[in-house]
Amino acid sequence: MNEFKHAIENLYYFEMLYDDLPIRGFVGTMGTEIKNGEEVKTYYLFKHLHFHMMYNGDQVIFANATADAHKLEELTDGEMYVEFSYSATWEETAILFKNRMNLYEDFFSKELEIHWLSIMNSCVLVLLLTGFLAIIIMRILKSDYNRYARAEDEEEEQEDYGWKLIHGDVFRFPPHKNLFCAFVGLGAQCLCTMFGILILALIGLFYPGSEGTIFTAGIVLYALTSVVGGFVSGSYFKQMGGEKWAWNVVLVGSLLTVPVICVFAYVNTVAIMYDVTAAVPFGTIFIVLAILVFVGFPLTILGGITGKRVTGAFEAPCRTKNFPREIPAIPWYRSLPCQMVMSGFLPFSAIYIELFYIFSSVWGHSTYQLWGILFLVAIILLIVTACITVALTYFQLSMEDHR
Repeated sequence: MNEFKHAIENLYYFEMLYDDLPIRGFVGTMGTEIKNGEEVKTYYLFKHLHFHMMYNGDQVIFANATADAHKLEELTDGEMYVEFSYSATWEETAILFKNRMNLYEDFFSKELEIHWLSIMNSCVLVLLLTGFLAIIIMRILKSDYNRYARAEDEEEEQEDYGWKLIHGDVFRFPPHKNLFCAFVGLGAQCLCTMFGILILALIGLFYPGSEGTIFTAGIVLYALTSVVGGFVSGSYFKQMGGEKWAWNVVLVGSLLTVPVICVFAYVNTVAIMYDVTAAVPFGTIFIVLAILVFVGFPLTILGGITGKRVTGAFEAPCRTKNFPREIPAIPWYRSLPCQMVMSGFLPFSAIYIELFYIFSSVWGHSTYQLWGILFLVAIILLIVTACITVALTYFQLSMEDHR
């Protein structure tokens, strides 16, 4: 009762999705009455909803819900039995399916304006980062050119200077080669899957009301792009001198699928126990596992073998020293956690408005349908992340030189 009263007092509303058309309505209403000479708030629950549907052929064009103000139930402090009811009317219309969103222009036009403002903000951030990196690189190259020209005029022996002092440690292989290569290969595979879904959505393959098509396409694309993950991981592992390439293939094939399967098994088991309609039947689970085992894993092995055979030895542009340089202690603001916060702040600021709508869709059990805007945001995110990586690498090398 307290939760209902809180929802009514704070103007909470429910949201339903009918063929991806939003249906919204308030939970109840509030009034006041005089009891014992004092003004007391009263809370009423809407217990009857009327749905008005417009259709054209076998396609829904418009959906709306209104509460019947004559059918209210006053909320008390004790337990109550409330019988909810609904009614529906269907109206035929000549509006085409492709024009149905025009009826929601008051809502979607404002949302699109916010989306475009977000993209403009992200583009400005990309331009600033690109100019910032260009200035840094030009300053470095200009100072190096001036130094080399001065050394040639004076006929002095050229010595390593600045960040070049640590060139012998730049191309040192990481300690955990297998895990590193598996993560790189898995990242390439996920990128291919993501852009594959976006491209299929842009060409109009996904019908807005069939969310299962998107999930099916994601699983199939993930299985088909396993060859990319195996190839990238195997090639990097070969260049880094890895020997047990079979374990690398197994790791890149199970690094994401095994945790996802474990979490899904637990969630789906709970859903089946409580008879939730969102529970996935065993037949569908068997088909998905068959796709991953008999399509995805063989393609991962094929990609790993191909990457191992076609990739040559790694040739660094400079010699790597046998022993790494000793790095002294650094202040806290130059530590790894602070750098992680700094590196994630700008990419997050470029897409944080889009993240709000994406998370709202996920928490609302719906699918984000603005594919063109989502594709542009994905491109901007990649550009910003690349710029931040270059900038942090430069600052890290500068700090190493300073130490």
